[in-house]
Amino acid sequence: MIVDARSIPENTTIETDLCIVGAGTAGITLAREFIGHEPRVCLLESGGLEPDQETQGLYWGENVGQPYFPLDTARARYFGGSSNRWIIAIGDNCVGARMRPLDEIDFEERDWVPYSGWPFSKSHLDPFYESAQSICKIEPFSYEVEDWEDPEKAARLPFTGNRVKTIIFKFGSRDPFTINYPEEITRADNIFTYLHANVVEIETNETAKTVTRLRVACLHGNSFWLSAKLFILAAGGIETPRLLLLSNKVQSSGLGNQNDLVGRFFIEHLHFWSGVYVPSNPEVFKSTGLYNSIHRVNGVPIIGKLALTDKVLRREKMVNHCVELIPHIVLSEFFYPFLYPGISSKGVTSFKVLRSAIRGGNMPDDFGKHLSNVITGIDDVAITAYRRVRRKLGNPFNKKRIRLFRLAHMSEQVPNPNSRVTLTEERDSLSQNRVRLNWQVSPIDILSAIRAQEIIDEELRRAGLGRLYVQMKDETPPSNLQGGYHHMGTTRMHIDHKKGVVDENCQVHGISNLFIAGPSVFPTGGYANPVLTIVALAVRLADHIKKLVT
Repeated sequence: MIVDARSIPENTTIETDLCIVGAGTAGITLAREFIGHEPRVCLLESGGLEPDQETQGLYWGENVGQPYFPLDTARARYFGGSSNRWIIAIGDNCVGARMRPLDEIDFEERDWVPYSGWPFSKSHLDPFYESAQSICKIEPFSYEVEDWEDPEKAARLPFTGNRVKTIIFKFGSRDPFTINYPEEITRADNIFTYLHANVVEIETNETAKTVTRLRVACLHGNSFWLSAKLFILAAGGIETPRLLLLSNKVQSSGLGNQNDLVGRFFIEHLHFWSGVYVPSNPEVFKSTGLYNSIHRVNGVPIIGKLALTDKVLRREKMVNHCVELIPHIVLSEFFYPFLYPGISSKGVTSFKVLRSAIRGGNMPDDFGKHLSNVITGIDDVAITAYRRVRRKLGNPFNKKRIRLFRLAHMSEQVPNPNSRVTLTEERDSLSQNRVRLNWQVSPIDILSAIRAQEIIDEELRRAGLGRLYVQMKDETPPSNLQGGYHHMGTTRMHIDHKKGVVDENCQVHGISNLFIAGPSVFPTGGYANPVLTIVALAVRLADHIKKLVT
């Protein structure tokens, strides 16, 4: 049943068994798990069935760290939540999002990744990942490459070493979360969805050990109360910590914030373009169908990407990382250095240094190093010399098409307590403090991406597949760096209340009946889009909640 919260009389108290705040991917998944069960469920959504500018404006806030999307555009504040922003064309007139489980290593405590480690392993979450596959309609569960490649038309790249691997991403349509599941929820007798219902305060008893009720306000209108046995916050990685920080009447620092952790450890997936892969011959380009574009295998949209093996990540002490190969065609070699001025070769640079030194009659002190660079990069030196001769002969504009790939990166970010969400003094139209996001990128995040490119280049050349031109030089974030609208980590999960906001069951430490669902509980984020893990954790939490309310 859908209820317009603006019709609720002032100061009414609504009583229910379970209250879910937020009707996005996590909230919708949770609510569906209770269809046909005994508990009465209230699902509170700030927006309506369609977007409206005034409600969306409640998300506005400041960005004071690494440049980021405007906060009022980074999320969607209406029924369906951020699933409304899944916009990748996946065929059959559908749009959706990339989906893949986190890797096993993502759950582990890694001594080179500060604050890493989940309270459980991937094997514990695998049964819930299987349920998530069904919910997201991307079955079967397998992500083994042999189950998705076509050896004749779309085979994996034949690397000869064991450092680089092919991985599979699937794509799920947004329709289940924006059309089908909302319809199921509204038809359910035991689920009441309140639209235009903005939670502005979490009220507790005098010791802040138990939540008693929520204060709900409507824009330009009434406010009322909602009382429940159990409460679940599923409002996303920015709004959930904001609500906890705003609820500070009993606990002055905010609920669950006795150790100053709420809002800290904001992590994203680093998305950026860097590096150019030039295949060794046209046949390599023709045989990369697994990676070139989204295509359907057994009805499921998929694409192949490249990643590093766990063995390499451990040995090199790197964060997890993957790259997508984006086909690109350059009409003439003449334009190549102008289109990609960031491409450089140590061999060519050292050759120029030695050439200049010979002409001047003075050998550089590091002659041996430069000579080694020239020998190692002799292919690049030869290509550069060939281009120079051809230009002098007056034939720069040949018709040959150079086929290559640009690299689209998506990588893990090291949890950083200084990357955080806080409150500002400015108020929104509901008189609530707005948020300030200070997104911080650590040097290891960038250096790890550079090393990943170097390793991929080495393995491409070893296998005779071509080479990768690395464009990044130091720990400075690329100018085109952005996030993926993936807001994670701000109410992180840990069994120790001094190291996390929620425990292994997603219950807020120290509060008996308050739980959190969604990506804000992720201790680390891996490189995979968070959708499948959000859904898996929501199913897992629903199973736990059922034991408490039935």
